[in-house]
Amino acid sequence: MPDSIAASLRLAPDALTRPFEPQQFNFTTTDDLEPFRGVLGQERAVEALQFGVAMPRPGYNVYVMGEPGTGRFSFVQRYLKAEGKRLETPPDWVYVNNFDEPREPRALQLPAGEANDFISDISHLVDNLLSTFPAVFETPTFQQKKSAIDRAFNQRYDRALDVIERLALEKDVALYRDSANIAFTPMKDGKALDEADFAQLAESERERFHDDIAALEERLNEELSSLPQWKRESSNQLRHLNEETITQALQPLLSPLSEKYAENAGAVAYLQAMQVNLLKTVVDQLLDEKPDAQRRELLEEQYCPSLVVGHHAKGGAPVVFESHPTYDNLFGRIEYGTDQGALYTSYRQLRPGALHRANSGFLVLEAEKLLSEPFVWDALKRALHSRQLKMESPLAELGRLATVTLTPQVIPLQVKVVIVGSRQLYYTLQDLDPDFQEMFRVLVDFDEEIVLTDDSLEQFAQLLKTRTSEEGMAPLTAAAVARLATYSARLAEHQGRLSARIGDLFQLVSEADFIRHLASDPTTDAGHIDRALKAKATRTGRVSARILDDMLAGVILIDTAGAAVGKCNGLTVLEVGDSAFGVPARISATVYPGSSGIVDIEREVNLGQPIHSKGVMILTGYLGSRYAQEFPLEISASIALEQSYGYVDGDSASLGEACTLISALSRTPLKQCFAITGSINQFGEVQAVGGVNEKIEGFFRLCEARGLTGEQGVIIPHANVTTLMLDERVLEAVRQGRFHVYAVRQADEALSLLVGEPAGVPDDKGQFPEGSVNARVVARLREIAEMGLEEEEKAGPAQEVVEAVSKAAAPPKPARKGPKQEPGKAPAPDKTQGPA
Repeated sequence: MPDSIAASLRLAPDALTRPFEPQQFNFTTTDDLEPFRGVLGQERAVEALQFGVAMPRPGYNVYVMGEPGTGRFSFVQRYLKAEGKRLETPPDWVYVNNFDEPREPRALQLPAGEANDFISDISHLVDNLLSTFPAVFETPTFQQKKSAIDRAFNQRYDRALDVIERLALEKDVALYRDSANIAFTPMKDGKALDEADFAQLAESERERFHDDIAALEERLNEELSSLPQWKRESSNQLRHLNEETITQALQPLLSPLSEKYAENAGAVAYLQAMQVNLLKTVVDQLLDEKPDAQRRELLEEQYCPSLVVGHHAKGGAPVVFESHPTYDNLFGRIEYGTDQGALYTSYRQLRPGALHRANSGFLVLEAEKLLSEPFVWDALKRALHSRQLKMESPLAELGRLATVTLTPQVIPLQVKVVIVGSRQLYYTLQDLDPDFQEMFRVLVDFDEEIVLTDDSLEQFAQLLKTRTSEEGMAPLTAAAVARLATYSARLAEHQGRLSARIGDLFQLVSEADFIRHLASDPTTDAGHIDRALKAKATRTGRVSARILDDMLAGVILIDTAGAAVGKCNGLTVLEVGDSAFGVPARISATVYPGSSGIVDIEREVNLGQPIHSKGVMILTGYLGSRYAQEFPLEISASIALEQSYGYVDGDSASLGEACTLISALSRTPLKQCFAITGSINQFGEVQAVGGVNEKIEGFFRLCEARGLTGEQGVIIPHANVTTLMLDERVLEAVRQGRFHVYAVRQADEALSLLVGEPAGVPDDKGQFPEGSVNARVVARLREIAEMGLEEEEKAGPAQEVVEAVSKAAAPPKPARKGPKQEPGKAPAPDKTQGPA
């Protein structure tokens, strides 16, 4: 009977893997194949990305979800670049000086490809201005007009003085004038008198001269009262002359530019504003003796545009990936210079960000990096909501920017943002940010597995062809592709699927190509793939080798022969860095009378994680429904994963824990030549677990090291059969009958294998066959329950007496109603309690 049970549950070697043979492929090497440009097995993701890119309405930004290594990032970039080439090239943008308010630079839009030409034209205009001014003011025509204005002023001035001078001569007074002063001097006999001569004159004559000179000064003031007006009129005439001269000189310089950019209203308005401003700039800054370099710098700072973004005329829509999405890198920044310790800035110190470059195109960001930067996420949402690109310093909002800054004119924003991130982060954003769903309405979900079909297998080979060609590696043989397909199915843990972790596959191909290069072979064959896998296992296998040595040395107690009560070999998976390997672990259980229930030692010491604790708690439901229908389940038991000193998670040990607990209850030894993994529900049904390949191979390595006896094997859930992709060494041992893999659907099947006899099937009344393991479990549980009832009956009267004595010894409580109680007397015990 036990042999028939084992035979019915034993898996054939062909069920332990999905073999891929070179004959499945219709090529000799991958050079015979066409390259594959799509993304393997991600039709749902491709359709979603196509929809998100094509949808023009706001809010349909894209979140690309999936695990690293699935090709999500490279495919997104490749697809966006292909789409961008078919779209219209967006306009160029420059910032120009706002002459009315320099702190608010204006944004100027130009057709695609014209921004650099416009900047070059303005720079050439600056060269022409430097060569034109101040030379234009040195021409004979200008000098003649200026001299005429000066001469007219001087003539009016001279005529006024001539009148005064004639009047003075009539009174024997001489008029003297220099560049700054006018003076009167008395004369006698046609000769001017000095102070000594004047003092010798008679008093009456001196008085007459004083009166005459006072009258002349008064008349002089009357004649020159209009002098300020004359100066003002002269200055106005000179200013009009300068403006006329400057305008005439600028006309041949600005007219070609105005004609060239006549269709761009913004450019024409800027040129007109520049012409008006130049009337002042030329006079103030170009007529002095400054060096040419300094004058050039002044003109460039005032008139040369600052490039925001420039495109090739036929470059299509931009695709920008920002690998370091800080606030400044995304939204641009305002730079500052220092002048004698003071900060200053201008429109020419505006530096664009990734959003400026991606405007009217696509911006690709990594979610983890984006959300780790301060201010960025909220600012990005504001920009997408307002559809405006505003350049400002985030520190200004915090009041940390204590200097004059700029407020550049906002630029209309029309961009498709594509965020690449993990599933966990996507669901977190959905839960915590109500704006996220409104702004990122398109989800592109990259699957981790690819359904295995003839088409997908052919595309798999074509993808390898594309990769090897792009990286300059040698072609792969059909055998190598078959081996890689086997490895991919192993990564997917499914016989009918391939792994979408293309990155891991390409890494293996690169390592195999290196081994091929060292061997000077022309193509990469299956042997190179196997050596690359073995080399990687060696590099990352220190921990697993040390654990195996400890098991062989008896430091870690694991038996692979004999039988023991309350012990069995469970299977665990350890992940260290990028390697995962299976390790057997002893599961032990003890049972004793009591009502503590099943105690999970791992949980009690806070080493058991929630899923593991859930699996142990399910055991209580299974034991009660299975064995304790006619009496209460009153036991005390403890379960532990022996020599486990780290956190334990997962419910894959619950099947082994159930069998170990049943062994301890029925005092039935379990065969130690088996290792077991599986999860059970409250009905005893065995459920699938993860990492089954690593678990089987971990126990196999221990058995192989100790010597295969032909009895050793592993018990797994039947639901895991399709996930088996075992190593060739295990497969060979199974073919030779030296190792076995059993698949079970019910806990009783696993128990039958472990004890070597049928566990016992209940009849119509729920009674198990007498002498079976399950019957012994029921008998043991009934015995413990009856022991508990007897203890309660014995403890009952004594407990009642103890309670009565306690009440008698307790101080009386004051009664609100009824007769008063005498002090110092306790109430009489209740007669129903019986004698003490």
